[in-house]
Amino acid sequence: MRSRFSAFAVGDAAYLLASWHPSTRPTSLELDPGIRWYRLDIDGTERGGMLDSSGTVEFTAHYRSDAGAGEQHETSNFAKVDGRWYYVDGA
Repeated sequence: MRSRFSAFAVGDAAYLLASWHPSTRPTSLELDPGIRWYRLDIDGTERGGMLDSSGTVEFTAHYRSDAGAGEQHETSNFAKVDGRWYYVDGA
């Protein structure tokens, strides 16, 4: 989760796509250059340990834009495939 937030913060769409599960990955991703992500708060987790094959992360990501400050709250689902974690979806 933190690596994906960092990718959003630096505008690394290629990393975001590579860390997205193939079953839900979009064909392309366009990031908004007017949004500056600056803080990630992990609000909770379920599973996601070394022996798990799935997990969830509840988070709040904070940003600034021309319209002012804002935040995105989400619970993201992850799946581990061949020892690597992938973002599946979020709500």
